[in-house]
Amino acid sequence: MTPFEPAQQQSHRQPAMVAFNRGELSKILNVYGFFVASGDWRDYAIDSLRDAAVFSIFRRTSEAPLYRIEKTPKLARKQGAYSIISMTGQILKRGHELEQVLRYFDRQKLKLAN
Repeated sequence: MTPFEPAQQQSHRQPAMVAFNRGELSKILNVYGFFVASGDWRDYAIDSLRDAAVFSIFRRTSEAPLYRIEKTPKLARKQGAYSIISMTGQILKRGHELEQVLRYFDRQKLKLAN
């Protein structure tokens, strides 16, 4: 393309943002609601970025997130699109299915029951 060609031929579309769909959000919020009811978690934030969607979970609003649940479609064929990341940045669980990844929190539910 030469610099003299019309501007409408240039395609500078930005890639679409990655977001959680309704079903994914429902599953995440079910887990979140359990821990809110137990008094462990108090706030959350949802970010839609170009390469990932992030659901951050906070103990208090002013702190860094305890956990980040991320959806990264680029990794879907490799390690899995979904992951849970700790406050320190350590990947705690990764997988292809959101339900399977969210089972990580079942252990914390058992600790709360005791």
